[in-house]
Parts: sequence; structure tokens; C-alpha cells
Amino acid sequence: MAKDRCIGVALDFSKSSKNALRWALENLADKGDTIYVIHINSNSLDESRNQLWAKSGSPLIPLQEFREPEVMKKYGVQIDIEVLDLLDTASRQKEVHIVTKIYWGDAREKLLDAIEDLKLDSLVMGSRGLSTIQRIILGSVSNFVMTHASCPVTIVKEPSSSK
Repeated sequence: MAKDRCIGVALDFSKSSKNALRWALENLADKGDTIYVIHINSNSLDESRNQLWAKSGSPLIPLQEFREPEVMKKYGVQIDIEVLDLLDTASRQKEVHIVTKIYWGDAREKLLDAIEDLKLDSLVMGSRGLSTIQRIILGSVSNFVMTHASCPVTIVKEPSSSK
């Protein structure tokens, strides 16, 4: 049996990131693995207690606390029932450990920080499906992370609706 892995999933609660979470839980998660749900909040920190976490991110948040709206409110994260259901099911059925880590700032840089901080074996993230022009103008977080990450990165594309 392979050693227990640390798998990160970038989650911004968009459809594509929920799809990436679902894919990671269905295809990668195995008994004993730790799934790190990594959320990057682009808003600046207002409260002084959160200033402590500006560089290093939040403390690790176990699934049990992630379920609590009042706990997540202090980190500026809105609870998503669909995500909680996916995480609860995976935790029970696949016997994986689920932990959340929240960072504040630029998603590109903070995802790279998360890979190093959490010593991830791999990172899974969704793709917004930008056109070439949009990627040039807006920049692609997934392209940046895939190019600069020190671990394997899986980009989960949206299922094609034209079939």
C-alpha cells in the first residue's frame, strides 16, 4: 500500500472548483489520505486578529469546524451545502481526513505557498475555460500554478455540454 498522501484541492466555490473537488474525491482519495481544501480569499484582511494569518494563512480547520457557519464567518467564508455534502460523504465512505486552509491574497502566489506549507503530494484545481485572449488579458491561475508548482497539478476541465 502506498503511503498516505497529502492532496490539495483549490476551492473557490465556483462550479469548476466544485467539479475539481468531486473529481479528486472520486478518483484520487484513498483510505488514510489527507485532503486539504485550499481556499484563497482575494479580499484584504480587515480584522486585526486575521492580520496574523495574512502571510501564513489560517490555522488548519478540521471538517467538523468547517461545517460551523460562525467559525467560517470569522474567516470570511460562506458555507456551501453541496461542498459540505461532498466532504462529509468522502470522509465517511473513503475514510480520508479533510482539513481546510484559507489564505488571503493573490491566488497564484498563495496556491504555490500552500503546496510548500502543506507539503502536498499533488494539487487538483478547476479550469474556468478561458479563451486564449482571456488568458492573455486576465492571466490563468491554473497555467501559472501548473508551470511553477513543485508537485504534480491536475487541471479538471468542465464537462462538455455540447455532446
